[in-house]
Amino acid sequence: MLELKNVSTQYGQIPILMNVSINLEAGEAVCLLGANGAGKTTLLKTILGMVKPVSGEVVFNGQVISKLPPHQIIKSGIAIVPEREGLFPKLSLENNLLMGAYYEEDKAKIQERVKEVFKIFPWIEKRIHQKAGTLSGGERKMLGVARALLANPQVMLMDEPSLGLAPATVNEVFTVIQNIKKEKNIALLIIEQNAQKALSVVERGYVLQKGSIIVQGTSEELYNDDFVQKSYLCVD
Repeated sequence: MLELKNVSTQYGQIPILMNVSINLEAGEAVCLLGANGAGKTTLLKTILGMVKPVSGEVVFNGQVISKLPPHQIIKSGIAIVPEREGLFPKLSLENNLLMGAYYEEDKAKIQERVKEVFKIFPWIEKRIHQKAGTLSGGERKMLGVARALLANPQVMLMDEPSLGLAPATVNEVFTVIQNIKKEKNIALLIIEQNAQKALSVVERGYVLQKGSIIVQGTSEELYNDDFVQKSYLCVD
């Protein structure tokens, strides 16, 4: 469904991604592990058309999207839950939520999607008129996920869903991810530093280091990989 083929990017003359190839099948959950500065966010920006490859291409549903502007890529069926959520703090939860359906003109479809989101996040329905700026960090993260779901995406990109959250809240967020996997036929690409949590909800994964994929495999293979254990799972 989504594939990066030998993608290289750079900022000015500084290389960021080097011949990166990854793929994501329909309904599959895949994680991308990597430390700060590895190039994970640049990879997401490349998928979304915010950064253009200097070589290689991004393919979505058989179409090369590397040269398309971001709004066309998002409209084609790719949604993102950004690292900082990107919410509008002075607007209500309802108005923030509806931003996810910006490209949908059928009001009946929008209302149906809202009802589906309320099944996953009943607390949003109860607090729908509350301002987004009053939410906790975990609640903001979940509202960001709910907004992405309202776009009815085929692929959801999640940038550091556990970042800055307390352990109990991290558990809640990953429980939501598991529920989405069960109830929605959405392919998930999860960018994460918390390897333990990420590998618990995905089928496969990749490790990005200094702009290159250095390890890839099933979640079980990554759990048992010496480099992953020492670098991300704190196993001696």
